[in-house]
Amino acid sequence: MGTLNNIPLRKYRKFLEAQGLKVIRTTGGHEVWSRTDLGRPVVLQTHIDPVPEFIVLNNLKTIGAGKKDLLDFLGH
Repeated sequence: MGTLNNIPLRKYRKFLEAQGLKVIRTTGGHEVWSRTDLGRPVVLQTHIDPVPEFIVLNNLKTIGAGKKDLLDFLGH
């Protein structure tokens, strides 16, 4: 299985959109993404690119997706 580090912010945003999430607000250097069925939002720091692996893993857990879902989306 591929690795989850060095995922460009632009591609990660596209993955979140493909998972049905939308940006609900932008504050400072953060984007807040959500979907109606989520208990809490996903927060991205827009000034950190690529997205750190621990952020990716936490967000995957929040949205109910797995590593394989992201890697398939990225074509790995």
